[in-house]
Amino acid sequence: MSFETDTTTDTATALPLPAGRWALDPLHSAVNFTIRHLGISKVRGRFTQFDAELVVGETLDGTAVNATIALASIDTGNPDRDAHVRASDLLDVEKRPTMAFRSTGVTGAGEDWTMAGDLTIGDVTRPVTLAVEFGGLGEFGDTRHAGFEATGEIRRSEYGLTFAPGMLGEVVKIQLDMQFLEPGKDGA
Repeated sequence: MSFETDTTTDTATALPLPAGRWALDPLHSAVNFTIRHLGISKVRGRFTQFDAELVVGETLDGTAVNATIALASIDTGNPDRDAHVRASDLLDVEKRPTMAFRSTGVTGAGEDWTMAGDLTIGDVTRPVTLAVEFGGLGEFGDTRHAGFEATGEIRRSEYGLTFAPGMLGEVVKIQLDMQFLEPGKDGA
């Protein structure tokens, strides 16, 4: 599946969604990651507490995504490992309680989009780019849902997360599955 961006898309282009504030549907969304362990296998995990909002403007210039993830909600399927990762010698969730993403631009067309933004972990903010696939719109009851898959990667040392070199990989791959709820007719 291609995630290439149509670089000829003008930011005056509109997204294929009605304008307004789309709220996250947390029951149908997921924040997942993958990191290498000992360079020979992958550890997969997720964060269970997060929030996001999609603001669709009349054009791409007026479109933005903001998201916050509680780092203490890490779940790798191993409670002992999760407790260790939360500790001060590793992720240090007391010092770094959240990770936040603020988009800075959207480009693309059709199903394939690219979202640039700033990712903040603790007191470090760095640019990150996500490849975004628009899954389409679906109806459930009286509400329309918009589905997206976003993928990207970060280098953990760029955020001061230099613990366990050699044991844990430098690159963290991000996989997001998000559903947003269409704003009501009253604009809410």
